[in-house]
Amino acid sequence: MPRDLLVLQTKHLFSQEEIDRHIELLNMVLVPVENWLSFCVANEIIDINRRKIISKEHLVQKILKDNPNQPFVFICNKN
Repeated sequence: MPRDLLVLQTKHLFSQEEIDRHIELLNMVLVPVENWLSFCVANEIIDINRRKIISKEHLVQKILKDNPNQPFVFICNKN
């Protein structure tokens, strides 16, 4: 899956092989955690209409699938 990555480095010059290796390692770390379940675990729904905060993963998934553009319903990262 193509993505844009911003990699900051302290070393001034990296060879193309070193850059490719770093990108490969980043992909190994990111691919397993970039999925729908991880997204629903890391976020919660703030529903202003019902005055509720929904944190349970299965309810977060249901709300985002059923009504992704509902007014005054916000996705908030738990971090």
